[in-house]
Amino acid sequence: MHINRNTFMQAGFLSKAGLMAMVCFVLLASGTVTAQNTSFKTIGEQFDQHRKTALQEKLYLHIDRPVYACGETMWFKLYNADGTLHKPLDMSKVAYVEVLDDAQQAVLQAKVALKEGTGNGSFILPVTLKSGNYKVRAYTNWMKNFSPEFYFEQPVTIVNTFQQPEAPEKPVAAGYTIQFFPEGGNMVAGVANKVAFKAINQKTGKGIDFTGELHDQYGTKIADFKPYKFGMGHFTFTPTKGATYTAIVKLTADRGFTKPLPAVLEKGYALQLTESDADHLKITLNQIGQQGEKVYLLGHTRQMVAVAEVATLNQGQATFIVDKKALADGITHFTVFNTQQLPVAERLYFKQPTHNLELHVTPDKPQYNTREKVTLDLLANADNATSTANLSMAVYRLDSLQGTTESNIESYFWLTSDLKGTIENPAYYFSALGKTDFAAIDNLMLTHGWNRFKWEEVLNKEPAAYSFLPEYNGHLVTGRVTRKSTGAPAPGIITYLGSPGKHIRFYNARSDANGAIQFEVKDFFGEKDIVVQSNFTKDSTYHFEINSPFSDKYSSNKVAAFDLSETLQSELTLRHVQMQVKQAYFGNYTNLFKSAGVDSIAFYGKPSESYLLDDYKRFKVMEEVMREYVPGVQVRRRGGNFRFMVFDRPHKSIFQDNPMVLLDGVPVFNIDKIMAFDPLKVKKLDVVASLYFNGPLVYNGVVSYTTYTGDLAGFELDPRALMQAYEGLQLQREFYAPAYETTEQKHSRLADLRNLLHWAPDLKAVTGKGKQVNFYTSDQTGTYLIVVQGLTENGVMGSKAVTFSVKQPVM
Repeated sequence: MHINRNTFMQAGFLSKAGLMAMVCFVLLASGTVTAQNTSFKTIGEQFDQHRKTALQEKLYLHIDRPVYACGETMWFKLYNADGTLHKPLDMSKVAYVEVLDDAQQAVLQAKVALKEGTGNGSFILPVTLKSGNYKVRAYTNWMKNFSPEFYFEQPVTIVNTFQQPEAPEKPVAAGYTIQFFPEGGNMVAGVANKVAFKAINQKTGKGIDFTGELHDQYGTKIADFKPYKFGMGHFTFTPTKGATYTAIVKLTADRGFTKPLPAVLEKGYALQLTESDADHLKITLNQIGQQGEKVYLLGHTRQMVAVAEVATLNQGQATFIVDKKALADGITHFTVFNTQQLPVAERLYFKQPTHNLELHVTPDKPQYNTREKVTLDLLANADNATSTANLSMAVYRLDSLQGTTESNIESYFWLTSDLKGTIENPAYYFSALGKTDFAAIDNLMLTHGWNRFKWEEVLNKEPAAYSFLPEYNGHLVTGRVTRKSTGAPAPGIITYLGSPGKHIRFYNARSDANGAIQFEVKDFFGEKDIVVQSNFTKDSTYHFEINSPFSDKYSSNKVAAFDLSETLQSELTLRHVQMQVKQAYFGNYTNLFKSAGVDSIAFYGKPSESYLLDDYKRFKVMEEVMREYVPGVQVRRRGGNFRFMVFDRPHKSIFQDNPMVLLDGVPVFNIDKIMAFDPLKVKKLDVVASLYFNGPLVYNGVVSYTTYTGDLAGFELDPRALMQAYEGLQLQREFYAPAYETTEQKHSRLADLRNLLHWAPDLKAVTGKGKQVNFYTSDQTGTYLIVVQGLTENGVMGSKAVTFSVKQPVM
């Protein structure tokens, strides 16, 4: 049986507990347990097994504004949730955020720490960026195992007001296209087929308005059709065996194009979903050319099974009645399997969420003067249940460049994250009007597919192998060890990673069969140097390389063509002035960062002995330092080379082999080199006088030197070691906005033309209990938008947008 993969919408996961009970109930209700029924049970078991090994994360970013000028700061809040229940998920501790240009090249990248499923960060947009449309994307290391189509993505516009806009070489004519999606997957001859369509302007990605006619191969008009909303709609007709059909799309009286419909199958399965009544769905399966075959319906919403039923084709038709109450909120995927366990038809159905986080945002006044305090009353309610909502708030000026955004946390979790392709104005479906626009949402379900997995992967009995691990405890630095002479992988090589600094962190790893190495680093914030090496006193020469942790796969979603109208020149000038004034008067506050809360204790904990060398007589030779006041370490010579022998205090003996020697956290395997180092550059010396277990290795004690500067103080590393700059987790920049509490502050001559009045990424609200949020207006008059959105600990989400105006005070 042929299934059109472009229109066959594959999807879903099973719940942990409901599958077997549901399937067994269906089998018993059918009266017989046949080999075919057992096959259906096998499908469910394999589906459940796939679910257990393919936990899905969903990342959402609340980005403060849709439009920026170079030099401004882009702020964002991250929400990480379980893909099934949408509850905050404390699995991944790192998120990767990138800004991509229209060629899908990263122009900005950051690693952002996540804690209990949330995090926040920022980008200062450099003046080297070109004006254009960009997209911000975010994902975790675990999400890299799956399609990049399901990374978070949101378009933003960045305008470089320091550069003249680049004039296009020649005007680009808008191209138009239309796609057809037969309900269930295929058009089958002899039965009524509902065919959905989506027509867009390829330049903007937006739906278009048109009139259309369906013609057969003889030019006979079969049906008229036109879009309902956003370029989408559907029509129903009964195709004839052997016929071909063409759509004639008319944009204007003298302009249009044609597009053939998918081929008509002589034999196949045609699926129809209709409303049986207010509480039930009717799913009808028609099959031409087959009688008495058992077919199976599996309905699954994300990772939860809602329906599992069996039926027998009677005169080529089988009917399933589905109780809507059995369906979870959101998108349910109805998949029909034939007796051979092959998926033959699929249909998406959307159930409007019944559990919402209601956010009430009430300014104390509808209109404010410049430099006036704004007090917001914020109240969150969630089904009369008490829970804590984690919220973020942005307040920015509406103008000709930027308006309200077309997406929010609700539309992302319920729609965008579960559908393939670009959805125009997804927030519409959760507006007061959109919630009851059943025709629009059904057209969306008919024209968008899902492929977080393929059925071949689910039905494959071999467990899936994943290349990327979840970052449970911290950032994973990965790399590779090869033989320098041949470039071949070097397996089984103990490799060490150190990062020079005052906070001593040190890691080791053994390369696998492919030479891959992996270090789980702790408290790794900001830009640092890292040193990767092996013990060159024992190993031959190897080559080390560190991988980029950012994904090298990209979605098929393109940003819309950038077109800056000359009528926006005044707004561009204003944005340029706003940014320049902000830099001139408040630039000192741009790089204020919150403390990362880094643990200052070295990785080895409290040492057995610790020496602040300034407390002792300073010697100019390291040998004298070690011999005179470090009793836990004996200095010996063997074969003309220095050796350290650490006392094993618990066993009252002496280790015969060298301990692990560190300088600012970097291993030094040549004791002669550390003995030649200037001790006047060393501030502190720690000794661990016992066996120390570090990962797979055991050290005969640890001797750790810390310099005053924490940067190796000129110590020369082995030339075979790899030393490179590495960007760690992003430090959290603090949002600054001036306050005008006093008369003196209000009359300050420092201009304040902020476009973004307020950014609060970490608002906490207990549902049912109000709280207040305060900020001040700037000198810029106009209409401002307050956007609040967030997620409760129980997975209930919501958003709210409210406006207020600012005017000059009357003198």
